[in-house]
Amino acid sequence: MAFFTHRFLRSMSSTNSLAIKHITVIGGGLMGAGIAQVAAATGHSVILVDQAEDILKKSLKKIGDSVGRISKKKFIDKPEAGAEFVQQTLQKISTSTDPASAVRNTDLVVEAIVENVNVKQELFKKLDQCAPEKTIFASNTSSLSIGEMASATTRLDRFGGLHFFNPVPLMKLVEVIQTPETSQQTFEALMNFTKALGKKPVACKDTPGFIVNRLLVPYIMEAIRLYERGHGSKEDIDVAMKLGAGYPMGPFELLDYVGLDTSKFIIDGWHKMDPDNPLFAPSALLNKLVDEGKLGKKTGEGFYKYS
Repeated sequence: MAFFTHRFLRSMSSTNSLAIKHITVIGGGLMGAGIAQVAAATGHSVILVDQAEDILKKSLKKIGDSVGRISKKKFIDKPEAGAEFVQQTLQKISTSTDPASAVRNTDLVVEAIVENVNVKQELFKKLDQCAPEKTIFASNTSSLSIGEMASATTRLDRFGGLHFFNPVPLMKLVEVIQTPETSQQTFEALMNFTKALGKKPVACKDTPGFIVNRLLVPYIMEAIRLYERGHGSKEDIDVAMKLGAGYPMGPFELLDYVGLDTSKFIIDGWHKMDPDNPLFAPSALLNKLVDEGKLGKKTGEGFYKYS
C-alpha cells in the first residue's frame, strides 16, 4: 500500500509540474509535419523524427512553404514581421532519424506514423525505455485504440490521444482522448497543450472513432450504400448534403479528399471488432475502388476523376 501511494503521488507530482515546452513528433508525413509546424509557431521546441533524411527535408520544405503562406496573410501590411515569424518558427524545429535519442529530453511525444496498431505498439515500446518518466506519450490515430497502444508501455497513466485534423495548421479542432488509465493530470496537460497551440480541444473517451469519425464514417458509408442501391447519384447526394445540411463537402467529395483507402481501413477495423453492427458493414463498391487503386484525389480518381 505504501509503495502504491508513493508511486501515485510521484506520478501526480511529476505530471502536475510538467509544462509542455519541448515536443517530439514521430512521423514526417502530412499530419506529423503539420503538428510540428503549429507547435513551433506557438513557441514550442520541436524535434521532428522520420526514418530518412530525404523525408525530413521534404517535410521541412512543406512546413516552410506553409508558414510562408500563413505569414503573408497574418502580416499582410508588415512583411518584415512576417519574415521574422517564418524564421523564428523554423528555428524551433530540428530533425532526427534516431527516435530513441530524440525523446531523451522531451515533455511530450506525439506519434503520427502509419495506422497499424502493431507498428505503433512496437514504436511506443521502444520509446518507453528511452524517454524520461515525466514524458507523456500521445497518438494522433483517427480510429485505433489508445489503450491498446498504451499497453505496450509502462506509462499507462501518462498516455493519451491527440487527434488533429487535416490540414493541421488550418483545422481548429483536436480530439483529446483519455483512457480509463490516463491520469487526470496527464489529460489536463494535453488539454492545456492543445489550447496553447491555438486549437479548440474536445474531451473524448477511448471509443472507436472517438467523436468525429464515429459519426462521420457511418454517415459516409450510408451514402455509399444509398448510391449502391441506386437511390441517388453521387452528384445529387453530394449536392443534397451541401445545400440541405450545410456541409462544406458532400460525402463522396469528402471520401475522395480523405482517401478511400483510409475510410476502408477504418470501417474494416470496426467491422472486425463488431461484425454484427450494421453501421460497420463493409461496402463492395468501396472495396472494388480501393483494389483498383482508385483512392481519391491523391491518385487522380476515386468516386470522381481529377485532372
